[in-house]
Amino acid sequence: MKCRALIAALIISLLPSCGSAKVVHYGVRVVKEYPHDRGSYTQGLFFHDGNLYESTGQWGSSTFRTVDLETGKPLTRMDFARKYFVEGSVILGDELYILTWTNKVAFKYDAKNLKYKSTVGYPREGWGLTTDGKQLISSDGSSNLYFMDPSMKVVKKLKVTLDGRAVRYLNELEWIDGKIWANVYTTDTIVIINPNSGVVEATVNCSGLLPEGLRDGETDVLNGIAVLDGRIFLTGKNWPRMYEIELIKK
Repeated sequence: MKCRALIAALIISLLPSCGSAKVVHYGVRVVKEYPHDRGSYTQGLFFHDGNLYESTGQWGSSTFRTVDLETGKPLTRMDFARKYFVEGSVILGDELYILTWTNKVAFKYDAKNLKYKSTVGYPREGWGLTTDGKQLISSDGSSNLYFMDPSMKVVKKLKVTLDGRAVRYLNELEWIDGKIWANVYTTDTIVIINPNSGVVEATVNCSGLLPEGLRDGETDVLNGIAVLDGRIFLTGKNWPRMYEIELIKK
């Protein structure tokens, strides 16, 4: 599991000033809730052609699966060797891309039948992964985002800032309405990023999304953003629920 050191320092550096006129601040309202596999240490979450996909981490239990939204149960599942800690995932074109955390490789599969195609060297830690439909966009736990062509060659590196300060621990990513949404690891905050400037244009406070009564000793942090026909879905690592949410401006 990723180190949680310096959490307090991160939160202090992350929180925007209350008087900021540039950054819009949102809360969330639950529209509907769905079951989610409590055993899923969610790393990547996305819809493609109406189907829900999820990659999950941890040494010895990393998976990639297609998921039934209504039940939370896997429809198909790939298990990875114990040496791999799987991270973000996304489909671009006819290929499925799956990152690993510290293994320095990424995997490519045929998006239609999920058959293995190749292993690609990957020189950074793998965290989150999404696409704008033309490029891959990845995070590595820093304040940087990496735009890559389908061969996974970096074509642009973007630094993410909030009120002029770097936002670290960018994790799971989703492309929504021309913006990049990113979970900030160890927090209940999502940042909405301008993909051209790297500036955070809005924050989403998800505190209390998963009620205390549904938490147990295995419940971990908020992580997992997906969009389907304009509907936004959120979950977390080892959460028993997935939520369709609406933004509420504060």
